[in-house]
Amino acid sequence: MRNRLFTVALTLVFTLGFSQTDKRLKGIEKQFNSVLESTKAAGFAVAIVEGDKIIYAKGFGYADFENKVPADANTLFAIGSSTKAFTSALLGLHRKDKKLSFNDNPRKHIPELEFYNDDMNNNIIIKDLMRHSTGLPRHDGAWYYFPSQDKDSLLSRLEYHEPFTGIRQKWYYNNFGFLVQGVITEKITGKSWEKNIEDEFFKPLGMDRSKTRIEGMKSSSNAAFGYTLDADRNIEKTDYYDIAGMSPAGSINSSVNDMSKWLMTWINDGKYKDNQVIPEDYIKEAISSQMVASSGFPTKELPDAQFSNYGYGWFIHSYKGHYMVEHGGNIDGFSANVAFYPTDSIGIVVLANQNGSAVPRLIRNIAADHMLKVNKTEWAKKHKEDMEKALKAEEEAGDDTEVSNVKNTKPSHTRLDYTGTYENKGYGKFDIVIKNDSLFATLNGDEIYLNHFHYDTFEMIDYADGKADTTQIGKSVKMTFSTNEMGDIDYGRIAIEPMVDPIAFKRASNTLDVDAATLEQYVGKYDLRGTVVKTYIKDENVLYVFIPGQPEYELVPTAKHKFNLKVADGYKVEFTETDGKIDQLKFVQPNGTFVAKRKIEN
Repeated sequence: MRNRLFTVALTLVFTLGFSQTDKRLKGIEKQFNSVLESTKAAGFAVAIVEGDKIIYAKGFGYADFENKVPADANTLFAIGSSTKAFTSALLGLHRKDKKLSFNDNPRKHIPELEFYNDDMNNNIIIKDLMRHSTGLPRHDGAWYYFPSQDKDSLLSRLEYHEPFTGIRQKWYYNNFGFLVQGVITEKITGKSWEKNIEDEFFKPLGMDRSKTRIEGMKSSSNAAFGYTLDADRNIEKTDYYDIAGMSPAGSINSSVNDMSKWLMTWINDGKYKDNQVIPEDYIKEAISSQMVASSGFPTKELPDAQFSNYGYGWFIHSYKGHYMVEHGGNIDGFSANVAFYPTDSIGIVVLANQNGSAVPRLIRNIAADHMLKVNKTEWAKKHKEDMEKALKAEEEAGDDTEVSNVKNTKPSHTRLDYTGTYENKGYGKFDIVIKNDSLFATLNGDEIYLNHFHYDTFEMIDYADGKADTTQIGKSVKMTFSTNEMGDIDYGRIAIEPMVDPIAFKRASNTLDVDAATLEQYVGKYDLRGTVVKTYIKDENVLYVFIPGQPEYELVPTAKHKFNLKVADGYKVEFTETDGKIDQLKFVQPNGTFVAKRKIEN
């Protein structure tokens, strides 16, 4: 399964876009270029606003690395979770119109919504969704690996998402809470979340290039491609990721020029060019501490970074004695950071086309040091030194790293026994098949190679162009299979949510298409300890078995001469063949195997 690699490669530097001379920014571009070099990013764009003006906006590096197309201040990037402030701000508009209270139970607006237990159903309020205090962990695998365009389909999975703590006991980031907010907006307005974002924010702010879906970005001119770094630290292009129905949590694509207008609105108490776009009382509440995100003391390196709290779609910190409001964003191939310092009327947005990148944070801090007139940290130099230490440690540890598996073990079953469809109602379903004598999972259109790790545990290794990514061996997500009392593989468990037990995917055997002519060989009467059991075909090509005193059972073919009872999990039927003719019917069930001999018809 896709692993996030933080690695290094080389790029060239270009700067394009709007800029304005400001003495505070003297020497800043040298530092920006240094960050581009040390991170080996394909490109980024940055804008700085003060009050109601853009004082600096430029692109660095490339929007399209292969064709050497420079990035500029109008280049579209995915902003990822920086979208969240937009989603919660829509609820601020609904509250102003008296269409909801943040203390409402979300089920008041979405009656079909179900959480994991009654405590959550009865006591979660909308404010918990906005500040990440539901008690739920991320459960991101439920949407990332199993995307859906249908928001309601994603919403229905929440019923099966296990919490790890009580409501309002701990802050913990959860994207589904923002999906729920987006659906609340849809229920109240009768319009899609996407249309609401466009009507309430993009149009009033003149964010003419911004898009709410990846399709809009793909069809736009001057849109960046996403990049990551391969195992050899070379720049590698990635496919756009369609966040689909999870859009309220992170689907916006924008430019730094457009995002500057969003920042000005927040800096100016919700106003943009004298138009009150966001209610002022909501602005003040959203950027105030609503939940403690993490605790701890300042470090020696950053003695003035003094707290980490969360508002509504915003993180809140102290940066060198200045109140900072910010939110990052990461989605395949892109990273972002949107930040402002409300008491200083300063805003900074950085958008990068590098996966899991340090660029947005580093560029933001460099810009802040210049604009706030504080003691400057050599962020580019510090990052370069930290990276060199990390890479050296990784290189030294490379030969000493040993895979922590139990050697010389084998799976308990044949490969065929692991095949089937695996489903978890809170996540989704996938198939395991045999290909070239190996097991593969097919997940969201991707092939995943199942590499035997030990016993009944397999590693899920990325597979592309006919090859498995061997660099992931010993490091990838693992799937452990379990066996029921019948000896069948019943579940595959994957540890993709660290705050709860491994997620259990229930197995259903693969079924075969068998024609009526083939099924005819099984039709007849069988003697089960004096009781006559009948098998017959109905509905053109469906085989049934009937035991007197019981309902008829539909048989689902799973392999040659083998069937499952459709309505009785764990119960199977097997026919045996002698000299080319079916002579026995076996009922294989938890309390034993019962053999019925075929009666010879006169």
